[in-house]
Amino acid sequence: MPDEGNTPWRRAVAKVKHRAETDAWAARMSRERFHVQYVVSLDAPKHVGGNCYWPVEVRADGRLWKRFLVTPDGRYVLEDAKR
Repeated sequence: MPDEGNTPWRRAVAKVKHRAETDAWAARMSRERFHVQYVVSLDAPKHVGGNCYWPVEVRADGRLWKRFLVTPDGRYVLEDAKR
């Protein structure tokens, strides 16, 4: 089990980073020498179905690949279809 950190924002990043699709994409980007970044927007929460989610963007060399929505407790992760 990967270390999910002890703070909610670290946990949110870990939930996105360790998804199979994200892990495979990040490995491919690293092989191609692109810098992979995970950006959490704590000041822009979204509310979906009565839950609060933090947007977590996954980027390579500054270009957005996907945006996920993660609850602060890390229990729920959604792919943000509205980018």
